[in-house]
Amino acid sequence: MEKDPANLEYLRKQNVADLVDGAIQELVKEKPSEARPWLAEYFDYPPHGLARGVKKLDGWIQLGCGDKPYNCPEKEATFAPDGVSPAELPDLSQHNNFMTEFLREHKDVYAKLKDRKTPNGVTLAQCIKTGMDNKGHPHIKTVGLTAGDEESYEVFKELFDPIIDARHGGYGPEAKQPTDLDLSKVSTTDMDPDGKYVETTRVRTGRSLRGFKLPPTIGFEERRRLEALCVKGLANMGADLKGDYFPLHGSHSYSAKPNGMSEEKEKELRAMGNLFQEPDSTLLLASGMGRHWPDGRGVFHNDSKNLFVWVGEEDHLRIVSMQRDKDMKETFGRFVRACEEVQKVLKTEGSDFMHNDHLGWILTCPSNLGTGLRAGTMVNLPLMSARSDWKDALKKMRLQARGTAGVDSASSGGKWDISNADRIGKSEVELVNMVIDGVAQLIKWEKLLEAGKSDDVDKAIAAM
Repeated sequence: MEKDPANLEYLRKQNVADLVDGAIQELVKEKPSEARPWLAEYFDYPPHGLARGVKKLDGWIQLGCGDKPYNCPEKEATFAPDGVSPAELPDLSQHNNFMTEFLREHKDVYAKLKDRKTPNGVTLAQCIKTGMDNKGHPHIKTVGLTAGDEESYEVFKELFDPIIDARHGGYGPEAKQPTDLDLSKVSTTDMDPDGKYVETTRVRTGRSLRGFKLPPTIGFEERRRLEALCVKGLANMGADLKGDYFPLHGSHSYSAKPNGMSEEKEKELRAMGNLFQEPDSTLLLASGMGRHWPDGRGVFHNDSKNLFVWVGEEDHLRIVSMQRDKDMKETFGRFVRACEEVQKVLKTEGSDFMHNDHLGWILTCPSNLGTGLRAGTMVNLPLMSARSDWKDALKKMRLQARGTAGVDSASSGGKWDISNADRIGKSEVELVNMVIDGVAQLIKWEKLLEAGKSDDVDKAIAAM
């Protein structure tokens, strides 16, 4: 095509001049053996298009997996697709989440914050979009608020602080979060002396890398830089932590595996419960978690497959240490060592994990602040969990029970995933010890019930 001024002006008006120029520059840099199919793929993949796998999904999911913010009339998810907060606070009378509950009573806070931006350009509208687009459930109360970057918690603190306080049942703006990863302080209590109740132990948390936006607002190239730095840290681990990184199937961001993990690897990880997939809820899509899917995302695991790290899901990193026995101290120790090894590399690269004295480890959702840690054990308690005071006992012990399929699922044969209920206000070691000692106590009660001594359990729980 000749460089006719009218043609160039047309390209500029259609906002494609930079796109075409960028494609040519990338083509020349890559020099593929077949230019035409390379260009076709370039324009049919994020950020310019949708990945092949995404096109197989429902249309309302596809809308959240491209380059643009989520805007889906079908799901009534149309709040501020331009990232600009409207002049007036919308009607929130039908909403049920912590964010909208607060703003209904404090409209002045919305007026005060609506025009603010973080130094990275994150707006109030971007932080509250998931809560505005999802009215919620009358019996399930979500946070309704995500951070777009580390600075969001400070720039919009008049909103974040009271919601953090409400969500965590009392954690004021002056509170200090203890951090303690000292393995020598972990309880030596044997949770299951008979070795017949505990099946698995698991410790997981998230980590965010300083200097990058968080997943709801991170850009395409920035996400790739984040992935590269994360993988560099993970690849540096040796001994029992040594392993390999597998980008999500269909991702083109990692040169060592330019098409992502194989379908066989995908099936393997899914069967193990260690693969995350595209966001299929409007909570995640509206927050921006699905943009550019699956680019810049993947799973690392060590050779022994008892350490898994998700890269680029809801948090920059989600680190999971697990094993099929009762040794919570060993599971926790592996988790701690993995965090330390990755952090060493980050510091040499001029980065670090996001952390401060008030909020602890900074993560995307306020519900995971503090330690972000969940220490859990799959344990068989059929008699104890059948009692009417089961939930009350757990609450007093600051524990929570999930079914075998995760959050809000039912138990299978009295098998439960018991974990710490708190995330913030207590240190990592304190939370791990609460689980170890708490599960040990639950197993003692289970054994008393097996022996027909329910009166002894009644008295113990009543005395708590």
